[in-house]
Amino acid sequence: MRFVHDTLPQRVRFASGAAAEELAAEVATLGAQRVMVIAGTAEAEPAARVTAGLPVVHRHDDVAMHVPVEVARRARAAAVEREADALVSVGGGSTTGLAKAVALTTGLPIVAVPTTYAGSEATAVWGLTENAVKTTGSDPKVLPRAIVYDAALTLGLPVTLSVASGLNALAHCVDSLWAPRTDPLNQALAVEGARALRTGLPLVAAEPDALEGREKALYGAYLSAAAFASAGSGLHHKICHVLGGMFNLPHAQTHAVVLPHVLAFNAPGVPDAERRLAASLDAPTATEGLARLYDELKAPRSLRELGMPADGIIEAAQAVLAAAPAGNPRPVTLDAITGLVRLAWEGAEPR
Repeated sequence: MRFVHDTLPQRVRFASGAAAEELAAEVATLGAQRVMVIAGTAEAEPAARVTAGLPVVHRHDDVAMHVPVEVARRARAAAVEREADALVSVGGGSTTGLAKAVALTTGLPIVAVPTTYAGSEATAVWGLTENAVKTTGSDPKVLPRAIVYDAALTLGLPVTLSVASGLNALAHCVDSLWAPRTDPLNQALAVEGARALRTGLPLVAAEPDALEGREKALYGAYLSAAAFASAGSGLHHKICHVLGGMFNLPHAQTHAVVLPHVLAFNAPGVPDAERRLAASLDAPTATEGLARLYDELKAPRSLRELGMPADGIIEAAQAVLAAAPAGNPRPVTLDAITGLVRLAWEGAEPR
């Protein structure tokens, strides 16, 4: 056995119902006196509640999916104008992504308070979209210094969005099994994350107002993101970044739709990892386990229903081919990706 594994420097605070207290402790640790809070309008109330005791100089609610460059410019200007010395993000992946865009150019530290299962808070990956092209990169400056996980903050997330967000987290687990920098440590995180999500998401769907399922899903989402942060972006994420940027599709739902098709495509090339994933999903095969979970959760199935045009399939496949990572378990060809995207667009059974 021989590998190199990077563990990212980050504190994790997990305390249901105690976000305000834990967040205040982190801001005090930073010594911050001029905090910029980033939270979309939908998160305005919980953001105001958990940041009430902080030295806030600006509350920024101009948040958009896939972090358009013009949105990032406005947020960066606001941080400079208010002389902010720290950023607090309260929300999902778009909110965390905008905080990262500000940190990328200003170097300001981030404390992230997630309200979904997106996982962006645990990675050093940033993304910006311009002219229908999403560009991503990795930089230590954008990794939040700390994460405050409070499952109570996810109680307001509707079941449909909880399912999509949780399956996005599961996609981090699956992709980490064969991503460019995969190793035994992040694979262990991925397998345990998948197990937690397989347990937690059905509980969220069955009892959305209970904390047990929300906590398990949030725990699984962190493990999935920690695995992904180390392993890097595999084929699944390259496909979803292309589709999201090109057609402005909803992030979590796009990942949920694409995941079964990428798993069906790659699983034959990684039999050992497939067996471990199958065990985590409590099924004879990983594809069968994922199919059962999708049926149980009534998960989204079709890119067409998300707003992707049929005439975009070929263009998207060509862009994916250009972005596909080296070392994928199976050869990535234009025909293969075109077929995969077409099946996902139709909402057909993966094959």
